[in-house]
Amino acid sequence: MKTSSYNPSPLEVDFANALFILQKDIEKHMQGNKIIHVETNINRDNPMVKFNLMDKDGDQHEIVVRVIQIPDKF
Repeated sequence: MKTSSYNPSPLEVDFANALFILQKDIEKHMQGNKIIHVETNINRDNPMVKFNLMDKDGDQHEIVVRVIQIPDKF
């Protein structure tokens, strides 16, 4: 598959959506931390998924994942 657009690319959007959809599965691997909210912005140049977490002590944290596809090298 040749990528014709990178701003954002369809692969970036699909990957960001997959992270959003899999949030409950991801939480299972977070060693007691809970995902309390997930926000996506898939229309930006590099799609973003922001996870709001709560740790075992009740403290809240944010993790931001930006999805960046490197241009094809073919």
